[in-house]
Amino acid sequence: MSKSKGARITITLECSCRNSYNNKRSPGIFRYSSTKNRRNTPNRIEIKKFCPKCNRHETFKEIK
Repeated sequence: MSKSKGARITITLECSCRNSYNNKRSPGIFRYSSTKNRRNTPNRIEIKKFCPKCNRHETFKEIK
């Protein structure tokens, strides 16, 4: 029998600067992948991380 997956799931974080046209570098969408505990944080996560597309720290929001 296989074990259950548990409470930890893999999520994708997407930069909020994707709609901005003032990008200093090449246009596009940058994404991080991470994990979260479904029981501790049932809501969507927002984390400030570095975006290499716009060359600064931006808010990354959880997508599906």
